[in-house]
Amino acid sequence: MVRGKTVIERIEDTTSRQVTFSKRKGGLFKKARELGVLCDAQVGILLFSNTGRLYEYSNSTSGVNSIIERYQKVKEGQQFMSASAEAKFWQAEAERLRQQLQNLHEEHRQLLGQNLPGLGLEGLKGLENQLETSIHNIRLTKDKLIIDKIEELNKKESLVYQENIELHKKLNIIRRENMDLQNKVEVNGIITSSTSQYNIAARIDPVHLELSHPDHAERNEQPQSPTLCL
Repeated sequence: MVRGKTVIERIEDTTSRQVTFSKRKGGLFKKARELGVLCDAQVGILLFSNTGRLYEYSNSTSGVNSIIERYQKVKEGQQFMSASAEAKFWQAEAERLRQQLQNLHEEHRQLLGQNLPGLGLEGLKGLENQLETSIHNIRLTKDKLIIDKIEELNKKESLVYQENIELHKKLNIIRRENMDLQNKVEVNGIITSSTSQYNIAARIDPVHLELSHPDHAERNEQPQSPTLCL
């Protein structure tokens, strides 16, 4: 369902107008707060209801007044600043930034152990504390990285151990299958060998039947039944 376009006009009903004012006010302050956080901007809002009640919001620690004072100074400066004054202002701003950059370079050299004689005792103590704090933070970060690496290696070791267990199980299964297969082959070989030996013996030692020659005619004897000789 397509939502219709909201018509922006005065709400005649007093109750509805007050409800809408409360909702829109909360949304406006929320957007101002998000703008200040996301863009690092100073935001100030002054809001009067139709009854004359004042509502204000500021993300500055000094409140709306500091933002108003800053606005007035900038506004006045924009009104009365001539071209030469504006040039001088930017020159001073550039000099200030140049000085800040030089100070940063000096601090960097001091952290490297250079240009230390000009610090004095208090300066050296402060630099020492700063270096100790930096070293402490570096060690904490290093220890955390080492701990994370050890945990990662322990996880990998556990995975490898589980894989080895699975491989050993599969290897044992294969060994049992090979032993079963070997036993079956040996039993079949024994049966085949026995059968072959029996067949060979049957071919080597056949039964011979012979008839004896009758000699009773020569001896004038009564004929006898022929005999089988094995």
